[in-house]
Amino acid sequence: MTSKELFSRAKKVIPGGVNSPVRAFNGVGGDPVYMVSGKGSRMTTADGATLLDFCGSWGPLILGHARAEVVEAICKAACEGTSFGTNTPREVEFAELLCSMIPSMKMVRLMSSGTEATMTALRLARGYTGRRKIVKFDGCYHGHADYLLVAAGSGLLTGGITSSAGVSPAAAAEVLVPPYNDLAALNELIRTQGDEIAAIIVEPIAANMGLVPPAPGFLAGLRDAADRCGALLIFDEVITGFRMGPGSYGMLAGVTPDLTCLGKIVGGGLPIGAVGGREDVMSKLAPLGPVYQAGTLSGNPVAVASGIATLNLLRKENPYPEMERRCRTLAEGVNALARTLGVPMHCAAKGSLFTPYFCPHAVNSLADAKRCDTKAHAAFFHAMLDRGIYLPPSQFEVGFVSAAHSDSDIQIFLRAAADALKSG
Repeated sequence: MTSKELFSRAKKVIPGGVNSPVRAFNGVGGDPVYMVSGKGSRMTTADGATLLDFCGSWGPLILGHARAEVVEAICKAACEGTSFGTNTPREVEFAELLCSMIPSMKMVRLMSSGTEATMTALRLARGYTGRRKIVKFDGCYHGHADYLLVAAGSGLLTGGITSSAGVSPAAAAEVLVPPYNDLAALNELIRTQGDEIAAIIVEPIAANMGLVPPAPGFLAGLRDAADRCGALLIFDEVITGFRMGPGSYGMLAGVTPDLTCLGKIVGGGLPIGAVGGREDVMSKLAPLGPVYQAGTLSGNPVAVASGIATLNLLRKENPYPEMERRCRTLAEGVNALARTLGVPMHCAAKGSLFTPYFCPHAVNSLADAKRCDTKAHAAFFHAMLDRGIYLPPSQFEVGFVSAAHSDSDIQIFLRAAADALKSG
């Protein structure tokens, strides 16, 4: 069946026809595309088209689609049993691997999604400190727990809403929201309400209002602010964990959080989440302490096998320098095209992350991102799709360069971008 036919069927049995809102293409218009297979840097649609993929399942597929060693590990684990609801040897191996690759994680708890990881981290912070309020930053997205949907990014921005119906006013009242990259605003909150704040949670590189890197000194300033008021500092590295190097971005930035949340890459394309950090904090989790967290599929043996294979390949092959070089070539090429053609566009890049913003200047905050021309972005998205390039269907999401992308793939992207911008 075609994508259009599948979407028509889906809308009858799935709200909006999708199982995650951004997939509905509301941010770019038109009907969504259905994928049936992927290999390396490419995907095949239900309509028989081959697309060069720069979405990468929203980040997990750092090695590309269907990497042989990862698929082999998944198949082997699945043949031994897909779930037991008990402890398994692989979850011990995986936890040891995570803690060895991120030294600030003295203990780690596995779960099934990034949302579970951030939700658990904040519950743990409240249980540890005995306080209620949390600080999150405008435009950062940390999953869909109630108190994290206040002034959130990602799909909420794409849908034109800043919060969600059904969120308890009491939960929202406990969330303080300064602008990202604004230490002065944070320090004012610390001055007036510091003794009530349990945690400061942040994406160390904001990637859910498009790509917004931290300003110099911003992350170190968060560490200082948390220390001054007795709050825990939580880095949400669901996107950045193992994206910039074989470990956390906190390690690369030289800033040590109290807790780190992981997901996406560490599952190698299968559902997974993890939270880890200081032993005294992690020891508050049940069954050692009073903070409850549980999950039937936590530490799922198939997901863990995929994660072990992925992380070992990343450590062995170290694809990061080449991914960064290719991503930089992509962004610089787009920016050169924009200058030549007089298009008000700026492609931000850091590591293997990028966002083509339709505004002439760098984006440093949610306010900057909201000033971008989303109609121009939508036109660019469809023009690129028509030319065989799949990008995230939203101005407020990041694109990904994977280890499977080649120099030739980047040049194909740039030729398509030149054609798309000239025609637009």
